Amino acid sequence: MFTLEIIIVLVVLVLAIVLFATEKLSVDVVALLIMAILIVTGIITPEQGVSGFSNSATVTVAAMFILSAALFKSGAVVGIGNKMASLFQYNYWLAILATMVVVGTISAFINNTPVVAIFIPILAGAAVKSGHSLGKMLMPLSFASMFGGVCTLIGTSTNILVSGIAADNGLEPFSMFEMSKLGLIFFIVGIVYMILIGIRLIPQRENGGDLVKKFGMGDYLTEVILLDKAPSVGKTIKESPLKKQLDIDILEVSRDKVKYFMPGEQMVLKSGDILKVRCDLQRIKELKEREGIALKTDMKFGDNDIQNDEAILVEAVIATNSEFEGKTVKAISFRQKYGATVLAIRHRGEIMREKVANTVLRSGDTLLIEVRKDRLDFLRQLQLHGRNTFLIVSEVGFPEFKKEKIFIVAATIVGIIVAASLNIMPIMVAALVGCIFLILTNCISMEEAYKAIDWKVIFLLAGAMSLGVALDRSGAAQLISNFLIDVVGSLGPIAIVSVLYLITSIMTESMSNNASAVLLAPIAIAAAVSMEVDARPFLMAITFAASSSFMTPIGYQTNTMIYGTGNYKFMDFVKVGGPLNLIFWIIATFMIPVFFPF
Repeated sequence: MFTLEIIIVLVVLVLAIVLFATEKLSVDVVALLIMAILIVTGIITPEQGVSGFSNSATVTVAAMFILSAALFKSGAVVGIGNKMASLFQYNYWLAILATMVVVGTISAFINNTPVVAIFIPILAGAAVKSGHSLGKMLMPLSFASMFGGVCTLIGTSTNILVSGIAADNGLEPFSMFEMSKLGLIFFIVGIVYMILIGIRLIPQRENGGDLVKKFGMGDYLTEVILLDKAPSVGKTIKESPLKKQLDIDILEVSRDKVKYFMPGEQMVLKSGDILKVRCDLQRIKELKEREGIALKTDMKFGDNDIQNDEAILVEAVIATNSEFEGKTVKAISFRQKYGATVLAIRHRGEIMREKVANTVLRSGDTLLIEVRKDRLDFLRQLQLHGRNTFLIVSEVGFPEFKKEKIFIVAATIVGIIVAASLNIMPIMVAALVGCIFLILTNCISMEEAYKAIDWKVIFLLAGAMSLGVALDRSGAAQLISNFLIDVVGSLGPIAIVSVLYLITSIMTESMSNNASAVLLAPIAIAAAVSMEVDARPFLMAITFAASSSFMTPIGYQTNTMIYGTGNYKFMDFVKVGGPLNLIFWIIATFMIPVFFPF
């Protein structure tokens, strides 16, 4: 029966799904908007609305971000990655198998997003040295991190989240290795599929070692000479017609045999100046007489022509939930703040070379950047502070690590796992104690700990949980579950497991996996109550499906991270990930009831 409360909750549910899928608003903003609507309409109390912030799952996820950051600061993962990368020069298949196994194993115990972030530049270097296609390395990397993530409670934030929802509903939370038996089957099947079939379906594309060539910058880089009557002569770069009318970036000014790299906007241009510029060459040819300039039309630029004693070209990826996301290069003041110029942007497979400064950046975008060498160390430091900025793909090295802390960090993480596995203390308590210990031992500073937490995920979890509470309290979850049972319930609980996995998998391909899990978990619990069976199998179906999104580059954050760097097309993920999604769905349908009886 539809009540006013149920109608309001269902409308909010549909609104949430649309906003999460379309990304018109940031996911954390959507979650908070949902919370506000539910509180204002009286569907839930203010206390219930904000209860997600103090939920054990939310606190545990925040702690795991800090633990992951501490491990990376120790340099342990980079050391392992470099050893894996060296194998590619001897045997590709052995190296890719070793990489998938190692990445999957690491991802079973820490956040897989930074694992992939560390391995992307390592494998990019290995691809150049070995001559193998980077595309045939990065997709296996991303998929392997997901294989490992479903093997333990702390493998992904989704596992912890669904466990927390189960506990909130009076059910037993997941134990540390409860998912491991089925998770290992997924792990092994996934790796076998990628080795035998998946990698062979990935198109062979050139690595494009020369970044200028890779980004197709041949018609967008040139040198121009300012003639005596040029309107720009005597004006600052900022006020010159060249800058105002041609969307031009002046990379270097040569004057009287002196070169001024990345000149400031207040530099006054003079007759005879030779400007190395990024612009639309065709447009500047059309306007050259009006602008009083001469072109060096015989110039053919490559990396070596752009790089010099002062500058270097690098390729960088906008990280998931980066502070740059949704902003333009101009709004970030990229040149002033970072001593670097963005020459081109690869967005969802398309390269943008015009109006770069006004292009809105999205996670996964790959930037071609010319940066001052004296600012390179600054960029190196930024890349390991995770999602706050971007990660550098080009082989420019990593920041200094606290290698003397490797043993302390590793021992702390092992201690947390042991304590939670043996029920010495709850996972939330163990994780918090571990974080405090690492801060006290200077393995990570308090400031670094704050930066390590992906606050968008925290606000998403807390906000979305309020909708889960509303679904339960209003009776909307029961209504939806009854409809689900009416449609497929006659086929038995195994059919419900199969449908829940399929729905979660489809939703996760176009929206946050955490959001999918939060929205469907209350429905799964209500269905179990109606059918008088254990809710465990239904919750496991949602948990495994939410962390197994292979079919699109936007379904999971690690896929988004490799999209531009691997030079993939959208259909590459469909061809490789589609069959894998189908295989995992079939395995889950028949094996979840075996490992998690009704």
